[in-house]
Amino acid sequence: MSDIRPIGVFDSGLGGLTVVHELREALPEEQLIYLGDTLRCPYGGRSIEAIKTFSREITTFLMKQNVKMIVVACNTVSAVALDDVMEIAGDIPVLGVVGPGSRAAIHTSVDRRVGVIGTKATVRAGAYGNGIRALDDRVTVYEKACPLLVPLVEEGFIDSKVTELVLEEYLDELIDLGVDTLVLGCTHYPLLAKPIHRVLGGRIEVIDSAWWTARETKQILTDRNELAVTREGHDRFYATDMTDEFNRQASIFLRGQMDAIIEIDLHNELNEIQ
Repeated sequence: MSDIRPIGVFDSGLGGLTVVHELREALPEEQLIYLGDTLRCPYGGRSIEAIKTFSREITTFLMKQNVKMIVVACNTVSAVALDDVMEIAGDIPVLGVVGPGSRAAIHTSVDRRVGVIGTKATVRAGAYGNGIRALDDRVTVYEKACPLLVPLVEEGFIDSKVTELVLEEYLDELIDLGVDTLVLGCTHYPLLAKPIHRVLGGRIEVIDSAWWTARETKQILTDRNELAVTREGHDRFYATDMTDEFNRQASIFLRGQMDAIIEIDLHNELNEIQ
């Protein structure tokens, strides 16, 4: 049986578009609805209560779009507000990026020494460390904040010498600690896969949480008999604020041109729902 309802995806900004890219690759027949909360981005410096409120608002909006599943393409929300999303979603399955990345790290690591790189907020929350240790408490997890990588990606320094030098500075410590697996704990980081692999020199397995999230999404929909057989309609992209740089950055994350972006006032949308 084919279920043509769309998949809802959201992030605090544009980084979650790397998850959209992987979903398109893994599930080409599915329609996607993406919301980037660019007005209130980044979430990292916000209180937990604020992040929970934002997440509940966005989930309410996506549910109004009659989605069949919600993918939380935000490490911060996945770390502190996934239960809130699930509460609003009800019977609709919810998948955050932290779970798939953590599970992949457990299956990949031989020496049980896992490194995680992410934003300061994700590392401070201990999202991946807690997730990995909950699955296997014998694993030693080293988490490293890499605050310079997000602005490098957003400025288009994807495969440059300066980016490689910054990565060397960040990753040398994890290499010295003997990790055999590295989790990319930020949705921006898959775009840096080439320089990351060069710095690691093939010595360490790299886990792209976006790639694994797409595969788990497909498995969940398969198990629920809710895969779309044919595509119905175009993907829809929403943002809560548009800037001059939006289209350029969005095309970087999607690795190509994207469909028209619709700017929305989320509070007005929620008032209409009520």
